[in-house]
Amino acid sequence: MFYIGVDIGTTSTKAILYDEFGKIKGKSAVLYPIYSPRPSMREQDPTEIFNAVLNTLKEVNLIAKSLNEKVEFISFSSMMHSLICVDKNGSPLTNCIIWADARSSDYAEKFKENGIGIEIYKRTGTPCHSMSPLYKIMWLRDNGNEIFNSTFKFISIKEYVLYKLFGDYVVDYSIASATGLFNIFDLKWDKEALNLCGIDESKLSMPQPTTYIVEGMSNEYREVLEFSEDIKVILGASDGCLANLGSNGIDFGTAVVSIGTSGAVRTVSDKPIIDDKGRTFSYILTDNMFVSGGAINNGGIAYRWFRDTFCSKETEMANELGIEAYDLINKLIENVKPGSEGLIFLPFLTGERAPYWNSNLRASYLGISDMHRREHFARATIEGICFAINDVFEVIEETNKDIKSVYVNGGFTKSKCWVQTLTDVMDKQIIISNNYESPTLGALMLGLLAIGKVNRLKELDFMLEDGEKYLPTSNKEKYTELFKIYQNAVTSMQNVFENLAHFQNKL
Repeated sequence: MFYIGVDIGTTSTKAILYDEFGKIKGKSAVLYPIYSPRPSMREQDPTEIFNAVLNTLKEVNLIAKSLNEKVEFISFSSMMHSLICVDKNGSPLTNCIIWADARSSDYAEKFKENGIGIEIYKRTGTPCHSMSPLYKIMWLRDNGNEIFNSTFKFISIKEYVLYKLFGDYVVDYSIASATGLFNIFDLKWDKEALNLCGIDESKLSMPQPTTYIVEGMSNEYREVLEFSEDIKVILGASDGCLANLGSNGIDFGTAVVSIGTSGAVRTVSDKPIIDDKGRTFSYILTDNMFVSGGAINNGGIAYRWFRDTFCSKETEMANELGIEAYDLINKLIENVKPGSEGLIFLPFLTGERAPYWNSNLRASYLGISDMHRREHFARATIEGICFAINDVFEVIEETNKDIKSVYVNGGFTKSKCWVQTLTDVMDKQIIISNNYESPTLGALMLGLLAIGKVNRLKELDFMLEDGEKYLPTSNKEKYTELFKIYQNAVTSMQNVFENLAHFQNKL
């Protein structure tokens, strides 16, 4: 028997075919773009994403058939904080407004300052930030009144996919707990949050546990995908929670650092961990497991920006050699001393989430002198991303002092230099998780729990593989000094960034 884990991500949808031991038997991925007609807007086309889900599912199911195996279930992982307005027929009235969209930043700042937002955070676990659908809906109410009044349901991209496949509006507790509208203690839509954005719970989907099984896929899509009539679909959870589960973050006292398009630091606990200052999130994974931590906006997306903006030479050469441009850029970085000769990068290309939750922060290189060359800027870029991760980790250590080990995953682990840099910046032993497709592996594990194959997720830790271990070097002292300068720069320049952001938004 085989199983499929699907991850609806920010840049692509992946479907991974697994056997009962968590071994990959096939995979498929489809990329799609982010549309950004102005600096504050980040949207995607729901139809493009739904078609990506269909195409990847069909491809891996064909692989299963070729191996004479049946797929017992599909389990979903999905990006958080997305918002789509749909009409009575389920047709989108908007694009999928994703987590990086910053149009509602003024609303988030207003409720952060008046204290109401922090009180809502303490019940919902979602920090005051423009990523939150709570503030996105407020913005639509005031700036897209016709769309707001015509909306039948406010849903996420996963809910849209499930509605297309099954005809019902249902949302898992994990995705719901990342909306700012869901009380993570009583597992109900939060009445005050709904009142503040001017809707009632009839405008939202029915919340269900992450292990909830959906059956009865429409014949149209079941036949297109060539699944059997008894195919089960596990509602699943958010990509962050499942990536944590699939990256050895199964034990209390373990932290997982992920750097993909964005980045995050997460830990698990048996109850929500709420920060009095609202600097961290707390989302639901299962009925007795919560994932708390903080996400940064600018992980690999910042490195990709550097590649696309400054590395046309490496890109052309890589195309000729049939390798990744990053391989050549990483060689540039290795020739620069740690600390980049005092050049510091603030990586806030798309504002920032944890720990500042300020959509108006902007990126900057600081300390430029005539000694600095392109390779210094390359190294400073990855160091800046590491500083951003460490900024979150320090806050998490304040609220969870039991962290004993740190696992890492994501594309950045392909670079030994980058992993060592993070190790020195954090001054912690770091273990690479060899489970590269962690959100889909987490989805598989959750699915096996849902169908009763196991009674506890811990029984599946045999699927989790440790990789290489890294220890801090003497460079940690240099990075400790630079990190303090980094934090001081972020704090002291916030007014400058606010003014620049407002100027850019006027354009």
